[in-house]
Amino acid sequence: MKLFTRFVPALALGLIVTASASAQTAPAAGAVFAMTNDATANEIAVFERDSSGMLSAVHKVATTGMGTGADLNSQNSLVLSPNREWLIAVNAGSDEITIFQVNGSNLQLTDKVSSGGNKPVSLAVRKDVLYVLNGGNPNNVTGFTIGTGGLLTPIPLSERPLSAAITQPAMVGWHPNGELIIVTEKATDLVDTFAFDNNTSTLGTFQTLASSGPDPFGFAFHGNRQMLVAESNGGLTDAGTVSTYGFQQNVLVPAVVALPTTETSSSWIVATPNKKWVYVSNTDSDSISGLHNGATGLELIDPTGVSATTGDGPTDLALMRNKFLYALNSLEGSISAYSITAADGSLVQLHPPVTGLPTVGAAGLAAN
Repeated sequence: MKLFTRFVPALALGLIVTASASAQTAPAAGAVFAMTNDATANEIAVFERDSSGMLSAVHKVATTGMGTGADLNSQNSLVLSPNREWLIAVNAGSDEITIFQVNGSNLQLTDKVSSGGNKPVSLAVRKDVLYVLNGGNPNNVTGFTIGTGGLLTPIPLSERPLSAAITQPAMVGWHPNGELIIVTEKATDLVDTFAFDNNTSTLGTFQTLASSGPDPFGFAFHGNRQMLVAESNGGLTDAGTVSTYGFQQNVLVPAVVALPTTETSSSWIVATPNKKWVYVSNTDSDSISGLHNGATGLELIDPTGVSATTGDGPTDLALMRNKFLYALNSLEGSISAYSITAADGSLVQLHPPVTGLPTVGAAGLAAN
């Protein structure tokens, strides 16, 4: 693992940021959230964000649950609801989930409940329905409704097993049309889909598809028909890939080819809401790869595969609309901040990484 970070000189940064910002409307001030995942007392670290994307002033709020103190190796362990009213966190060490009401950079805990399994590692929320991926033995997904005042209620008969008791699951997420729940399994190299029943909020038909590349990890969507899956390929040097899958009548279609990122351990992935840009963190290369749909399909924004360098061990990524990208540097307990250039999706680092998290075990990232 590299132990260095490269920065753009401050004067050049200022000029580039000013130019790119002029093409987009800056979001109002808000916050970026991450979890300490502390084994004795899990907390949410809150970084205030100004309208230019800059981060500062970390404070912490207790989840009243426990983390694991070690990497969760999962995406979406901390999520905001689509309306940004609720922030939901896993407590992987105490088998619980905690929900907060969000008011800017202020959090108010409204409920904490059992996750419905062992070691919750990933969350998927749509409207008032939350599904939790439990990564302990046995692996499962289970559902909750978010009620008035932020209270979580288990959905009867919603618990469903994965393809095996131990699959090293990485992420649970919704298809954008709300008719499928999707899970990636690293140990089995499978992508799972569950049909979602809108009448009962439970899961129906279960299907699996062999992953295009080894170790399918995070996934993101470009519209309703294109799902992009990051594959770490066992951490082999410069062997990270991203595969593109389609859907036919809610059935996952195999990917034709896996696009090399040229980087190592490509795992966490996000796509901008405007469907233009995709970003992947390369944990063992200390970098981020940017991608877009080109004339021949999915392509790298930068032919080298490196759209930005990060701090040590980038894992979770979070977007603030189409404007800012944040990366959790898990081996130095910091967050890197970037402005997304509207014209070509290139990344401009806003400032040196902001510290305030443990150097081991921090997980999850969400931007408001």
